[in-house]
This record gives sequence, C-alpha cells and structure tokens, in this order.
Amino acid sequence: MLRILGSPKRLCGGWTRREMLRVGGLGLAGLGLADLLALREASAEGGSARGAGFGRAKSIILIHLYGAPSQLEWADMKPDAPVEIRGELRGIPSSLPGCHVCELLPNHAQVMDRVTVLRSLTHPYPIHGVAYALTGNPAIDVSMELRPHDSRHWPFFGSVVDYLESGSAPAAPRVPRNVALPFRFSTRRQGEVSRAGPYAAFLGSQFDPLWAEFAGTATRGHQKTLRDLVFTDNDPYMGVADDCRFVVPAAMRDESELTLDRLHGRKSLLAQLNEALPRLRASAAGRELTRHQQAALSILESDDLARALDVRLEPPSTRGLYGDTLFGQACLAARRLVEAGTRVATVFWDEYGLAGTGWDTHWNHYPRMKNELCPGFDRGWYGLITDLDQRGLLEETLVVCTSEHGRTPKINSQPGGGRDHWSRVYTSLIAGAGVKRGHIVGASDKHGSDVADRPLSPKDLLATMYHLLGIDPRRTIPDRAGRPLPLVEGTVIADALA
Repeated sequence: MLRILGSPKRLCGGWTRREMLRVGGLGLAGLGLADLLALREASAEGGSARGAGFGRAKSIILIHLYGAPSQLEWADMKPDAPVEIRGELRGIPSSLPGCHVCELLPNHAQVMDRVTVLRSLTHPYPIHGVAYALTGNPAIDVSMELRPHDSRHWPFFGSVVDYLESGSAPAAPRVPRNVALPFRFSTRRQGEVSRAGPYAAFLGSQFDPLWAEFAGTATRGHQKTLRDLVFTDNDPYMGVADDCRFVVPAAMRDESELTLDRLHGRKSLLAQLNEALPRLRASAAGRELTRHQQAALSILESDDLARALDVRLEPPSTRGLYGDTLFGQACLAARRLVEAGTRVATVFWDEYGLAGTGWDTHWNHYPRMKNELCPGFDRGWYGLITDLDQRGLLEETLVVCTSEHGRTPKINSQPGGGRDHWSRVYTSLIAGAGVKRGHIVGASDKHGSDVADRPLSPKDLLATMYHLLGIDPRRTIPDRAGRPLPLVEGTVIADALA
C-alpha cells in the first residue's frame, strides 16, 4: 500500500492532507481520470454545509491594496500606545461605534456602519505574497513571489470561480466572469521582474483574468523614493483627467482603426485555423485555443465589455463621488462590470513608477499617506460603498478590501518615517451581500502587534468569499496531474455573516 508520511492536519472537507495525497498517489497508480473526477464531485456534493449567507452574492468586487496598509492607521487605531507606535496621525470617530479610523479618512469614516472590520488576520509570511493572500496555496516564499509562473503556484480566486462556472455554463457569458483593473498586475513599475499572484496557474492561462488597461492622463504627482531612486512624474493614483477610461487591450488603438474589413479578416484567420487544425481542436490544447477564439470573437463582436469599462458614460456627479483618481475610477468601473454580469471584478492598487510603492511605505510613510494614499482611498472606498448602497446593489454584491499583510507597529527611522512588513496581525474590510453591517471581528493587542482575540487566516477570508458566492470552499480542483486539491484550507468566518 502506498503511504505518505507527513502532517496529519485535517482539511476543511474532513480529509487529512495525508489522505488527500494518498488519493493522488492512487490516481497515478491505478485510478483513472474518471474516478478522480467522480471523487471531486463527491467531495463537492457530499456534506456541503451551506449555512448562513451561502450564495447571497451575485458578484464580488475584490480590492487588493498591494504593499499593505498599516493596521494602526486604518481601522485599528491605538491612541494610548507610545508615540513611536501610534505615530503622528490621530483617530476620528466613525459611524461604527467603537471603531475610530485615521483622521485622513473622513469619508471612509461615514460608511463604516455598512462594513465588517476583520482586525485579527494573521499568517507567517511577511513578504509581498499576493499569491498567498488571493489563492489557496498553503505556503509561499520570496522566489515564488517574484516568479509568476513558478510551478508551485495555485490559481487566483477569480480564476477558480471562472473555471468552476465555465464547466456548468451552457454558453460563454455576455461579459467575462473574471476581470481585473486598472492594468496588468506589476507592469507599471520600474524593473523587469513581475510579481506573482492573480494568475490561473495549473488551471491554464485561459482562466487568467481579462486585464483591462487604463487609458488616460495623470494630472498630479509628488516625489517617491526607493533607496537612492527618485520618481517625480505625475501618478494616476493621485489624479486623472476627466476623459480617462478603461479599455480592452486590443482596443487601445483609436476605435476608428478597427474597420469592418479588419474584423472580417480576423474572423477569416480564425476560420482557417479551425479548418487546418482539426486534430489540434480535439486535443486539450485545442480546446483551450477554441475557448480563446470564442472569447476573442465575443469581445470583438459585442460592446458590452467596452461599455462597462468606459466610465465616461457615467454622469459627472457619479464620477465625482468616487474621486478623480485611478483607484476611484477603477472602483467605479468595477461597479459597472458587476452590473453587466462580471462575477469577480478585481481592483489592484498597484505599484506605479517605482517598485516598493503602492502601500509599501518603508520610506516617506507620512508624506505618502497624506498626499498620495489616503485621499484616493478615502474617496474611492466611500464612493463605491455609497453608490452600491444607493442603487440597491450592496445587498447582492460582496465587497472585500484586503492586502498581503500589515505593517510594523514601531515606526522606523527612515526619512518621513516608515513602517516595515508585519504579518502577525493586520486588518481587512468586508461589506455587502451576506455580511453584517457595522460589526467588528477579532482584536489585536494594545500595540497592534499580535492577535489578542479570534485569529483569522487569509484562507478563512477566501473560504468566506467562496461561500458567499455559492461555492462550497471544500470543493476540489484538479492539479496538473489530475489530482484533487482543495480550493482552500480555510473556515468560513461565520461571525461576520448576517
């Protein structure tokens, strides 16, 4: 008998990790693919504990603040801590009793009564592990963080949703299920190495997010530094011109260039491929190609996605609600996407200009918080929650704002102050479909240094997101060898659910 030595840790579906590996080994030794798929379905259907909130969300707007905001200067202020911990920013009361927020976030403070604050997230990886925070992968290291196509990666949350739903959908959706903004992740910063995270990994690149592209002009800026590097250009996260929008990458050229002849030419090329490669189409690779063809034609022949991304179609009052920044307008585009039918619309606040930017405030922490980061977040988050609520969409849309870790309680001695990486405790926000309004889960200690109550893993947050979308987090997906892997080893955060 094949035996696997190792941890007996029990997975959320009731199997131990050792048992799961034994099943995988048996698949290689004797079980066929059909048996493994049957096992997967049995795992998904048997014992599905649906519970409160299951399937309440028609869609999710997932916001990831790359680099990680400080828990002490967001929604877990520590006014009685020593000055070297609490820093120079004060807290102000919010509409959620018992929850002060940073004084730089006055609009954010007004919508806290519609939010559940998770104050006790924790994990052991204080690196920029977007690929840990947003996937079911149980571990990460620095080499994986800087290698998007490392074979050890697991698929991004949105890619998993797309994969699971594409298997049961009779036809391609009107708009893609999985769209990310404001541009392809980690492509607008200095340096050739891209960050890992929002990719489909072993599910195949056809389940990568469809990346929109920002088309517009940045109008404001200030100095950002990375050790001896300095960036002084305008930054769209600080301000964008009124004519900014988001587009499908193929449409970055002037729309007038896409003539009817060119459209027919593209269709003709696809037809030739279909005629010349029948055997390829019958293979797994061919099926992937066919899916890409269908998606490409759907985008070319329909303006649904293009219209959803074009925030210029909104009245000025609505655009103003979100603020004239890249983050604010991306949040508006995300609202338009979920209205059009997108299941997972992801907004990244990404690095821009320099590596080590976004919310990664090792240097110039206070100038960047005051001039660059908090103003854009304050209006964008306020606008999104307010707009969704006024339209009646908050009851059917899950909104999650998270990051890969928190920041050190103690301020470092860099110019402008700085806070370094800290994953022992940090904060995230959730709101909308199936989530309690005006609630706090968990607590940090008096210095915002460690969990004092109700430790939560980012995997618990992912399990909750699947649950609210109507996907049992104990389901499995096949890895490259066809072996079933759990979506995520996490537990639904029941005390955050309405």
